[in-house]
Amino acid sequence: MPNKSKRFIFTLVTSLFIATLLTACSDDKAQEEAKTKALHNYFDHTHGDDVSDLVKHKFEHKFAEQCVKREIKDSVNKEDDRKRYAKPCLCIATRIMKDLTAVEAEKFLVEKKSTQSLKMSFDEAAYFCLQNKVKVKAPVLFGRK
Repeated sequence: MPNKSKRFIFTLVTSLFIATLLTACSDDKAQEEAKTKALHNYFDHTHGDDVSDLVKHKFEHKFAEQCVKREIKDSVNKEDDRKRYAKPCLCIATRIMKDLTAVEAEKFLVEKKSTQSLKMSFDEAAYFCLQNKVKVKAPVLFGRK
């Protein structure tokens, strides 16, 4: 065998030996922790101070009232629409109230402002409360839909 081939084979075998040695010495525990962190998103989702039941009750009714007012603002028949929107708005307010934080309650009740998280909660609650509603059937005229 030529001298260059011997050197190449020696270098190749040495490189494979070193690579195997370094791989064998790796820490499996660190790799498992990295995989676990990738699979589970560790996010501290604390809500801060607990909100009292009285504040939650006030929030629920104020929010439902504001929701109904917003819905009937441009309505022609306000009394009928008020009755129609009362139940879904109360459902939305109750759903939001479950995850209400002290900061959100204070901003809404005292400062009359809505936080971004409150708007996101509203969207989620509205979807939940309104998806169960039975859709009105289209009128059947002359045997056609």
